[in-house]
Amino acid sequence: MKKLFVLMILSLGFSVTAQTELIHEVYFETDKFEVPSTEHNRLLLFLSDIESLDIEKITIYGFTDDRGSDSYNLILSQERANAIKTIFSNNEFDESIITNVDGKGKVLIKVVQEEDLNKIRGLNRKVEIIVHPFNPPREIKLPEKKDISDALLDENLKAGDKIRLENILFKTGYSILLPESKKTLEKMADVLVKRKDIYFTIQGHVCCTQYSRDAIDRKTKQRNLSVARAKYIYDYLAKKGIDKRRMKYVGMRRKFPLGGEAKFDRRVEVLITYVGESN
Repeated sequence: MKKLFVLMILSLGFSVTAQTELIHEVYFETDKFEVPSTEHNRLLLFLSDIESLDIEKITIYGFTDDRGSDSYNLILSQERANAIKTIFSNNEFDESIITNVDGKGKVLIKVVQEEDLNKIRGLNRKVEIIVHPFNPPREIKLPEKKDISDALLDENLKAGDKIRLENILFKTGYSILLPESKKTLEKMADVLVKRKDIYFTIQGHVCCTQYSRDAIDRKTKQRNLSVARAKYIYDYLAKKGIDKRRMKYVGMRRKFPLGGEAKFDRRVEVLITYVGESN
């Protein structure tokens, strides 16, 4: 029974220690560092669980079984850790809070009480992710937000002006708006229905990806999340009666990070392309 209990904890791949750390383990095939599809799906579920946390730091440690030379195991364990960090990045997790991505090499053979050598080796081919939330969570002061109606009704508005939709924020990894953002979008649509002299481009952005890449849309599995966010706004405005000839949408990937909290890079901006005479 004791052996079974140990194995059950390890196979879950997720645990809480001292109510301050969240631990998730990702398992790999022999001599491989590509994340298996089942483990990838488990990891995405874990990411969904921790998205709402105020995270202080994340550490990622790669391991191998006892086969292979020390130098081979160190390289393989590092590649496994790097593969997990890439998934974090692709899914808009702030890389600045990932403080360690290290390959530790092999795990000693007696790490668990189990007689089946193949099972032990399978449990040792892994990456361990440790999430340290702030406890208690910090009080985060949000930046002052401008009213979208005031910005769009400004009589001095001209081509080239850019309006950041600061109240419109998206769920991590999705083109789905957070609930608190929907009222802002409704107000924006109401103004644009009345002010027919404005032509504009909707620019979608993502956070946290490497090398100015776009992030992966978890719903479609496509690497076009910034485009999907811009199109979400475009489709909404079209349904509300704004002429499609007045609008374009484009994905900006991660070319223009704001430099603050990651959540504010999951954003949409409006670039004014033409302002005519009001009717």
